Amino acid sequence: MKILFLGDVVGVSGRTMVFKSLLPIIKNKQINFVVVNGENSADSGVGLTEEICKDFFNCGVDVITTGNHVWDQKEIMPYIEKENKLLRPKNLHEPSPGKGFQVFSAKNGMKVGVLNLMGNVFMKKCEDVFEATEKFLKNNKLKEDYDFLIVDFHGEITSEKNAIGHIFDGKATLVVGTHTHIPTNDARVLKGGTAYQTDAGMCGDYDSVIGMNKDNSINRFLKKKSIKHYPATEQASLCGVIVDCDIETGLAKNIENFIYGGDLKNSN
Repeated sequence: MKILFLGDVVGVSGRTMVFKSLLPIIKNKQINFVVVNGENSADSGVGLTEEICKDFFNCGVDVITTGNHVWDQKEIMPYIEKENKLLRPKNLHEPSPGKGFQVFSAKNGMKVGVLNLMGNVFMKKCEDVFEATEKFLKNNKLKEDYDFLIVDFHGEITSEKNAIGHIFDGKATLVVGTHTHIPTNDARVLKGGTAYQTDAGMCGDYDSVIGMNKDNSINRFLKKKSIKHYPATEQASLCGVIVDCDIETGLAKNIENFIYGGDLKNSN
């Protein structure tokens, strides 16, 4: 059983690379289940639309996760209510449209739980993520409620992500961070058997400032004349992780950092 998780897809560049590359990657890597964080995939680099979601599903994505930009394109609110394969952070203040956790069927028939969480530090206000995690784990068990569990932790700081990874160790197949758009070099299987990486990175143009036009972003930092943020538009790199899972335990046998194409020029 192999899971592919791709980090935040940014703008036209990122989603175009996903659309044209994902099906060959699924075939070549023998992937059974794909999760993509799509919260930056709109043309503006913030939010996502119903049409973009459908394009993701048509190119091989099984589940789309999100984060603090989930509502930036208002049309997504009615769509997320009816589309179970699109998740928002579970610990958003209720009532919020949509769901933050669902169980899905993989291509091989295995049951995969996907949980979307969001951090509390330097992020939009939401319920305490650690309390939400404890409540979730009391009510949901690996190999009882699902065969595998993927956790997308959308957060700003590494300490929150590290802590959540250790809390889920032995209770989830994969805990992976999103939001900061830079892939971290710490992919590993934790002592309890959970695959972990602090941030998956983004699927976007890395000749940029976290996916946004670099010149405009620098001008904003220098307080020079600039316009509203907009994405970089050259060829994207796809960044994420591939996890080889143990069917018997639901835990990870191996995790590898996955980078494909674009400026990062990984051999994958």
